[in-house]
Amino acid sequence: MDRRKSYELYGRACKVMPGGVNSPVRSGRAVGAEPIFVANASGAHIWDEDGNRYIDYVCSWGPLILGHAHPEVVKAVKGASEKGTSYGIPTRLEVQMAELVVEMVPSIEMVRFVNSGTEATMSALRLARGVTGRSKIVKFTGCYHGHSDCLLVEAGSGIATLGIPGSPGVPKEVVLHTITLPYNDGAVVEKVMDEVGREVAAIIVEPVAGNMGVIPPEPGFLEGLRNICDKYGALLIFDEVITGFRLASGGAQEFYSVKPDITCLGKIIGGGLPVGAYGGGRDIMAQVAPEGNIYQAGTLSGNPLAMAAGIATLSILKEKPEIYSELEKKGAYLERGLREVAKHAGVEVTVQRVGSMGCGFFGKGPIKNFDDVKKCDTELYARFWKGMLDEGVYLAPSQFEAFFISTAHTVEDLDRTIEAAGRVLDKLIS
Repeated sequence: MDRRKSYELYGRACKVMPGGVNSPVRSGRAVGAEPIFVANASGAHIWDEDGNRYIDYVCSWGPLILGHAHPEVVKAVKGASEKGTSYGIPTRLEVQMAELVVEMVPSIEMVRFVNSGTEATMSALRLARGVTGRSKIVKFTGCYHGHSDCLLVEAGSGIATLGIPGSPGVPKEVVLHTITLPYNDGAVVEKVMDEVGREVAAIIVEPVAGNMGVIPPEPGFLEGLRNICDKYGALLIFDEVITGFRLASGGAQEFYSVKPDITCLGKIIGGGLPVGAYGGGRDIMAQVAPEGNIYQAGTLSGNPLAMAAGIATLSILKEKPEIYSELEKKGAYLERGLREVAKHAGVEVTVQRVGSMGCGFFGKGPIKNFDDVKKCDTELYARFWKGMLDEGVYLAPSQFEAFFISTAHTVEDLDRTIEAAGRVLDKLIS
């Protein structure tokens, strides 16, 4: 494929933006490639600046569950923009959107909108600390909760090492209260909480890990977190920025029947526009300013364009619950096909999937935590990614990211993807 225009744009971009991008994973450096530049998109497809078409499985990193440029979402955004793009004053749309979220998510009685998933998790932790009067938080290795300082933490050796900064610019004092534990290991959580549980404000977790590939919770893991939080008076925070409204209309908490105290949302609730939210029980959320004294604010929070797009998206998901069974069928179809072509090619690929999100790990499974993920062959994935790009299939340019299926993906799209994967995998070992 000719990608000269994309490469020219990348050269220009590198002169005016760090790495030529506005978010690191887009750069393609993890797969040793330069990024394509998208010109337009529709349904399950994107077109780059050179006119090449790709089946898109990034879907803006998850929010486009209805596909690109869904007519109802476009209509809603257009209608809202014609009335004004931002006010910094309350609108009817905010109320309608909040009512939808409260109706659909089991644990949420009140919600506060923000502008990103990072804002949502950062605000949720401040709320948890304010409510409990405690400082420590527990997170899990490989679970990404945005780029706020206290959550950019690497795991140390041993069962529970005090956090060390995961990026220059993060003072070590900021993460001294962050405890990082292995995902899916309930026994370790219990041991650590037995030691410091009365000092822990919250345990924050992706109920399905979606930022180290896709790793589902082991049976009893989420239930165990709920029980241990209840035992020590800590709050349980579900980061459902990816899983919210994607696995079910009520998110992973509905899917797994486990209720958190606070839920963080993003992605889908803006229909592809920048947005985030955090919510929980009335007793907790009433402590947020101005009703309470735990401060959080944002000029663009509840932006009318994002609210309009979110209302359109959530309304469709609410009115058509069959969407989730259709997505499950598509997900199972793609998973089965990828497994079969990998087996035929003799390449060890572990495909893990929950609903319409999944990942193909180039390594032996099952993959249960970040230590397992790190054993995967990232070089082989990079070669696979480049091959799939040449076949007209756009996957996340990182072994550690998920693929997403939308309602716009057709069986023909899935078949083309499976066939392309078969050809690429065959070449990898030839």
